[in-house]
Amino acid sequence: MNKQWWKEAVVYQIYPRSFMDGNGDGIGDLQGIISKLDYLKWLGIDVIWLSPVYDSPNDDNGYDIRDYYAIMNEFGTMQDWDEMIDEIHKRGMKLVMDLVVNHTSDEHQWFVESRSSKDSPYRDYYIWRPGKNGKEPNNWESIFSGSAWEYDEQTGEYYLHLFSKKQPDLNWENEKVREEVYKMMTFWLDKGVDGFRMDVINFISKVPSLPDAPNSEGKKYASGAQYFINGPRIHEFLQEMHDRVLSRYDVMTVGETPGVTPEEAILFTGEDRNELNMVFQFEHMDVDAGPNGKWDLVPLDLVKLKRILANWQVRLHGKGWNSLYWCNHDQPRVVSRFGNDEEYRKESAKLWGTLLHMMQGTPYIYQGEEIGMTNVRFPSIQDYKDIESLNMYKEKLEEGWTEEEILHAIHVKGRDNARTPMQWDETEYGGFTTGTPWIGVNPNYRTINVKEATEDSNSVLHYYRKLIQLRKQHPIVVYGSFELLEENDEQLFVYRRRYENEHLLVIGNVSNHPLGYTYPDNVPAEKTLWISNYPVSEERTGAIILRPWEVRVYHWVE
Repeated sequence: MNKQWWKEAVVYQIYPRSFMDGNGDGIGDLQGIISKLDYLKWLGIDVIWLSPVYDSPNDDNGYDIRDYYAIMNEFGTMQDWDEMIDEIHKRGMKLVMDLVVNHTSDEHQWFVESRSSKDSPYRDYYIWRPGKNGKEPNNWESIFSGSAWEYDEQTGEYYLHLFSKKQPDLNWENEKVREEVYKMMTFWLDKGVDGFRMDVINFISKVPSLPDAPNSEGKKYASGAQYFINGPRIHEFLQEMHDRVLSRYDVMTVGETPGVTPEEAILFTGEDRNELNMVFQFEHMDVDAGPNGKWDLVPLDLVKLKRILANWQVRLHGKGWNSLYWCNHDQPRVVSRFGNDEEYRKESAKLWGTLLHMMQGTPYIYQGEEIGMTNVRFPSIQDYKDIESLNMYKEKLEEGWTEEEILHAIHVKGRDNARTPMQWDETEYGGFTTGTPWIGVNPNYRTINVKEATEDSNSVLHYYRKLIQLRKQHPIVVYGSFELLEENDEQLFVYRRRYENEHLLVIGNVSNHPLGYTYPDNVPAEKTLWISNYPVSEERTGAIILRPWEVRVYHWVE
C-alpha cells in the first residue's frame, strides 16, 4: 500500500460562519479563524477543511457562489485570506478549500448572462429546457423539496436546480464550463491551497435526455437521482480534471459522493484511476432514517451501522481510501444522534470518537465535536436558519404533520444542529462573538466549552487529542487491516486491526447499561491498554464487564 501524507493526516472542518467572530458583527470570519490556529495546532490537526468563503448571496450558507475569485464580505478580504493561509502554513498545517462546481448562485455573472437571452454565449453554461405541456421539462424533485426546475419568464424556459432555485446547475457537457472550472482551481492552487473537498461532485454528469423519474407513488415530483448520481461521463470529467489540474500539484482531494457504493468508490479513488484521493460516502448516515427518508426517524440499528462500516473498511483496503466521519455541517451532532448527550455525554462522545479514529482512513473532526458539543433544541421554527429545515417545515405542515412533530424531527436531524456557534468559554454567547450571533448559541455553552475542556484532564477534548497522537505514533492505525467481530451483537461494537506483527482490539459498549464481554481465544493475556474512557484496573481473566458507553483499545505484538 502506497504511503501518502493525506492518508496519515487528521482533518478538522471549519464552518466559518459559526467558528469564531473576529470583528463583533455576530458572524464568524477569517480573522476569527486566524486567532484560533494555535488551538488547532495544539489539538494535533494536520489539515483544515474550510467550508466556502467565496462571495455569495448566502441562500444556502455559501454553497451558492456568486464569484469564485472573491471572498464573502462578511468573512473578510482576500488580504485576510492570504494572511490566514500563511499562518496555517507557518504552523505546519495545510488548507483544503471547498470546491462547489455542480452549481453556482443565480447571481453569478455567468447565470445573469445565461438567462438574458437564448442567444447568449453563456446560455449553454447552464441546463435550460422548454416546458412540457405547460409544465416542467420533467418530474424531478429538488433535494430541498419541490420541483428541480424553475421557470424563467425572460426567455420562457426552465433551468435545472438540483438544490435551491438560487443554485442553478452548471452544464458540464459544455467544454467551456469545464475550462472555467479548471482555470479557477489553478488560481487557488497557485495561491497555495493544499487541496479541495468537492461538493456533490458525483452529480456533475447528467443523463443528457433528462428522463422522467420513476414515480410509483404518483407524487407530484420524484427523485431523479438515478439520472444524475454517478452519471455517464463522471469518470471522464474527473480524469480530465486530474490531468489538466490536479496532477500538477501535491494536493489532497476528497469528493462528496452521496449514493456511492464501495465498488463505485474504488473507481473514484483507486490509485491507478487518476481521479480523487478519497470520497465521503453516506451509507452510514442513513441508518437512523426510515423508508420515507431523512425525516422519518428510526432508532440507531447498530448491527446495520457496523456492517456498513466494516464493508467499507474491508472492500477499500489496498484498493481505495476511506474518509472517516460522524459529523459535518449537514449532519446532527454524533453524541446526540448515536450517543447519550445527557447522563453519559462525555463517555459516549469518547466512545464514538474512538470507534471512528481507530479505523482505517483519514479522520475528519467537525468543529465542536472534539469537546462533545450536542444538538440544539430551539423552541420555534423562527429560531432556525437552514433552508432545508425551513422548506421541510412548510412541506410537512401541508402534509398534515403537527408543528410538534416537525420541530421534533428538526431537533433530531436538522442541519442547524451543526451550525450553532462554536463554544469557546462560559462568557456570553460562548465567547464566539461580542455582538449578537447570526444564529442562537446552544444554551449548554456554560458547561460545554473549550476553556472548561482544556482545564479538565478527563474532558472529551483531551481524549480526542490522545486519539490523534496514537494515530501519529502507530502506523497500524493508518495502514492496518480491519476485521469486524461480534457482528450480530446489538450493543457491542468490536473490531480488530492487524499490521505486520501488531494487533489492535477495539471494544465498545453502545448502551446505557453494563455488558459482559469475553475476549476471543487468540487474544493474549499480556496486552497494553492504549486508551479507554473509564479507569481500568488490570484484569487477567478472559472476560470483562464494560460500563455504560465504555470503550477500550488494546494493543499487542506477536
